[in-house]
Amino acid sequence: MSPIDRRRFLALTAAGLASGMVAETASADDEQSQANPLAVFTKPFNSLSFEELAEEIAGLGFDGLEAPIRKGGHIDPANVVDELPRLVEALAKHNLQVTVMASDINDASDPATERVIRTAATLGIKRYRMKYVKYSNDRSVADHIASWKSQFKDLAAVNHDYGVTGLYQNHAGVNYMGSSIWDLDQVLEGIAPSEIGMAYDIRHATVEGGTSWPTTYRMIRDHIDTVYVKDFAWDNGKVKNVPLGEGLVQAKFFDMLRKDQFHGPISLHEEYIDHHPAELVPQHITAIEKDLKTLRQWLKQG
Repeated sequence: MSPIDRRRFLALTAAGLASGMVAETASADDEQSQANPLAVFTKPFNSLSFEELAEEIAGLGFDGLEAPIRKGGHIDPANVVDELPRLVEALAKHNLQVTVMASDINDASDPATERVIRTAATLGIKRYRMKYVKYSNDRSVADHIASWKSQFKDLAAVNHDYGVTGLYQNHAGVNYMGSSIWDLDQVLEGIAPSEIGMAYDIRHATVEGGTSWPTTYRMIRDHIDTVYVKDFAWDNGKVKNVPLGEGLVQAKFFDMLRKDQFHGPISLHEEYIDHHPAELVPQHITAIEKDLKTLRQWLKQG
């Protein structure tokens, strides 16, 4: 059996196993029937057990979570086969799902890539955030983009076979591919959004785009699968993360989403409190609760 045929066989097997979990894990079609399923990035909660994590997120009123399944996250990729089912089971008890899996994946040739994707697909997880790729000074921008187009197409083929979607996030900062968005648009050209789409981060888009971010939003919107929400302000020339509604991210963005009939997931990111100390978990809970209230208000406006 060729590698491609074997992959497709495993993908069909994964789909069959996942269908038995339909009551516990929503499908992509189910998500689209809802009004923007709301998830929260759970990076601050690595100190919690899976059961504690599920209980806290359910109490906040989210539909799911964006779980870091990567080195330093809830689950190390080396342990994904054994531990990811435990996380999904704990979440299902509270009617939650892994809406997005934040991963270390960006290369189809990496031995860990197919193992993680196959495990996720088997459990009904439909989306994963990709690891960033970055420019280096020893190659031209054009050479980088050509290389990434080929790399992403190979990864898209794996995603297609397993029925999952990779998400590339625009991230502000030096050397990040996608920070300016036009380059990501070129890399994604010819790739179906169901195979590799975009996690559109309005905070990072505003940092890099200033007042012009609506233009690049219109350019990339057909690739957008999921939206990330957080806020920032400028502090002596440096970016400072702040609570939602206290910075430069504008509520009018959600008017644009409504006009474009965007029904994909929205993931809330709270990054203005240090996420490392376990003793700060209660502060994160309070902060996320406040940000979620603001987000819901913005979603209802218009």
